[in-house]
Amino acid sequence: MLDPYHQLIGGLPEWAQQSVTAAIIAFIAVTVALVIHAVVFRVLRRLAGATASKSDHILVSRIARPTRWALIALALVVAARETPALEAVWERLGGLVMPLMIGWMALAILHALVETAILRSDISMDDNRRNRRKRTRISIFGRIASFAIVFVTVGMMLLSIPGVRDIGVTLVASAGLAGLAVGAAAQPALKSLIAGFQMALTEPVVIGDAVIIGGEWGWIEEIRMTYVVVKVWDERRLVVPTQKFLDEIFQNWTKTTSQLLGTVMLYVDPMTELEPFREKFYELVESNARWDKRVKHMQVTELTRDAIEVRFLMTAKDSPTLFDLRCDIREALIAWIRETRPETIVRNRIMPVSAVELSATPSMVEMIGERSDTADRARAANA
Repeated sequence: MLDPYHQLIGGLPEWAQQSVTAAIIAFIAVTVALVIHAVVFRVLRRLAGATASKSDHILVSRIARPTRWALIALALVVAARETPALEAVWERLGGLVMPLMIGWMALAILHALVETAILRSDISMDDNRRNRRKRTRISIFGRIASFAIVFVTVGMMLLSIPGVRDIGVTLVASAGLAGLAVGAAAQPALKSLIAGFQMALTEPVVIGDAVIIGGEWGWIEEIRMTYVVVKVWDERRLVVPTQKFLDEIFQNWTKTTSQLLGTVMLYVDPMTELEPFREKFYELVESNARWDKRVKHMQVTELTRDAIEVRFLMTAKDSPTLFDLRCDIREALIAWIRETRPETIVRNRIMPVSAVELSATPSMVEMIGERSDTADRARAANA
């Protein structure tokens, strides 16, 4: 069966025959590995499609590529045992390829587990503080684990190269000394990295928190090891160093719960009867679907010469809903005042004063006469 093949390559030099044989065997091994991978993952995708959980789809899609290359590497290992030329090549490359494949597979599985855990932490519910904390921890510790896997993988690859084995040993076994050396030149970066660990443990902010930092109001969209992405209300993104959340003062509106208390300020004339305003405010709040039915209250907080300051308190389930609720109540109150009580609008009052009649006394008439005579004499002398 192999006679035609031997006749075909019989005229080639020995090294060429071994090279052609190794190439053909490697091609067959890779083809078989790809066929096996295609069949297995077709079955896995059908099984994942038959389940209602999205976790199966995530796991299958994440490990598809690294598994394909891992099977190819395994097929080449098996083929190399029977082919001296291929075995010689694999002995040189195997030390690099195998740690790379193992590290890639570990990263794929880790990312699949992280995505699955994040998927199960639903933050679409009203009271989502617990799930947001869980998602934040999973995200940060997942990145820490990814860094560790990459670090170990690179170290193992360096260990397989004789010329740079000492570098790999130093990187893996003496990471503390290397950290001290690098720390002198990269202190800001290391400070941010340590701040990332502190963010994961102390949780001054978690994903989804409403914060005010640097005069900007927004939501925590993403937390990295060295920076935090804040989504501003107008769709801009602020990239803030993590150290800023540990060293400086900022406002976190959802530290303990997403429910918030908001105000609407109104200024009316001091002569205004306030009870109709209270009744109208209660009516507007109770009819608004954004109100969470916890607090509704009206208070007079200030009195000046020209106006009364009235504060309306209301609550909502979260900051975006509260903002919309405040806008609704403010607009409705303004429309109600304009249509039914325009006299309550603040105005400036000027009280008219009657004219004052002045009458001269005898002493004033005598004094004016003396001054007039003096002026006449002075003019005559000058003439």
